[in-house]
Amino acid sequence: MTDFQRIAPDAAAQLLDSDATVVDIRDPHSYQAGHISGARHLDNDSVQQFVASADRQRPLVVCCYHGNSSQQAAAWLASVGFAEVYSLDGGFELWQQQFPSRVRRA
Repeated sequence: MTDFQRIAPDAAAQLLDSDATVVDIRDPHSYQAGHISGARHLDNDSVQQFVASADRQRPLVVCCYHGNSSQQAAAWLASVGFAEVYSLDGGFELWQQQFPSRVRRA
């Protein structure tokens, strides 16, 4: 796959249960206030290290605030060689409404 797909929170939860990777591209304060359990924070300082070390064959779910910015990030990650990339529809806001028990708070 050379592009990404949009994914609903329930389908993303199933992927995460099957060992997909989840990354959160929101600002550090928002990430610290709450994020999907197991999510790795990605920003301009950490993205290159992530790209260099991540398993590019493992499904990758990209999360932002509402599911808009994650589409651009997902497209970029697909373009650098990640095979199966998803943008989380509704972002973290919808995720925390649907899966409050799967949110980690600092």
